[in-house]
Amino acid sequence: MIMNMLIKTRTLALTGRPPLPTVTASVRRRKMSTRTSTEGNSSSKVAPMVREFVRVGGGGSGRGQPDCIRFRLVSYNILAQVYVKSSLFPHSPSPCLRWKARSQALLTLLKNLRADFFCLQEVDEYESFYKKNMEDHGYSSIYVQRSGQKRDGCGIFYKNNGAEMLAKEIIEYNDLVDLLQGETTKSADKQNETPANIDNGAASENDSSVKSCLEHREDPNDPRVRLKRDCVGIMAAFRLKDPFHHVVILANTHLYWDPEWADVKLAQAKYLLSRLAQFKTMVTEKFGCTPSLILSGDFNSTPGDKVYQYLISGNSLSASSISCLEELPLPICSVYTFTGGEPPFTNCTPDFTNTLDYIFFSPSDCLKPVSILELPVLDSPDVAGGLPNYSHPSDHLPIGAEFEITEDQDIQV
Repeated sequence: MIMNMLIKTRTLALTGRPPLPTVTASVRRRKMSTRTSTEGNSSSKVAPMVREFVRVGGGGSGRGQPDCIRFRLVSYNILAQVYVKSSLFPHSPSPCLRWKARSQALLTLLKNLRADFFCLQEVDEYESFYKKNMEDHGYSSIYVQRSGQKRDGCGIFYKNNGAEMLAKEIIEYNDLVDLLQGETTKSADKQNETPANIDNGAASENDSSVKSCLEHREDPNDPRVRLKRDCVGIMAAFRLKDPFHHVVILANTHLYWDPEWADVKLAQAKYLLSRLAQFKTMVTEKFGCTPSLILSGDFNSTPGDKVYQYLISGNSLSASSISCLEELPLPICSVYTFTGGEPPFTNCTPDFTNTLDYIFFSPSDCLKPVSILELPVLDSPDVAGGLPNYSHPSDHLPIGAEFEITEDQDIQV
């Protein structure tokens, strides 16, 4: 039964805006001032801080080597403007929350990060701002908006002079409801199998059952309601062009935010890896290659929790009851853990400070991270008071890695 998978988690107090997570017992809390030191200075300009990419052990021989491909990927929850309200961010200086200032700060930050690929979450001004402005800086893009009435979504932006998109697919986590209903229908059909000489009394009983289900369709304990969270993801295969051809699969997603619904996030993580494994198989067969794989996004999950453990192990701590979601483990690990350890936080507000954003990759002989984007520590002045502020235009921090691919005859296309 699907209900076996829908685990009831501990009760937590809600803070902040949806989809800001809440404070859990395991989260390190810290006291912050309510305003940044620069507030009140009307002459202050929004000048986003850009940290450096730092080399990691065995970090290769430098960008642009003729015998390898180097590319830089940044994942960033940019904070949808639709969620930016002073009541939700009372700690933030008012000028930092205005779209005119934020949009330019975000664009400046993205430009200065100089990534070959951006995986952005909470993008809600795609057509009106990001698509054209990023095109002006040499990026093509693909985008999926969240389901329902949600205005934000996920986008992948890529330098079109260095990569060619071969295929793409979107991930609608609401499809989990259809999978569940399909399984329920099969189960009901099996239970309702009756001899031919029995009348239609069972049919009317079944109709009553359907009506009862409809009456309770808003019940949060109903898996069909619980799984419909309007979350999305997007994945694409790119052929890297220089100095040799290689295919890399990039996936970008934003999982559900509420820590009380950890079971929903776990179901989404399972579906994500299942779809990603299927997509990788399709790309491998269609293009005759062995693609590298990178998965990034805002997973709304802290290091060590069930979703995180599932993603890095391929095995859930609780058995899934959706039979069509086979265990298709992908050997992925977090790039920050691989190179030394997760950052202390990627999301920073007065009520919540912890790591929610990750870049996962599938290690291989030909693909390895050679540098990572440095992040602030808890006592860094630029995060004092919480985000957003003059240094950071989102409540999340960008994370990033530079990867090196060495040539291998078995993976060329």
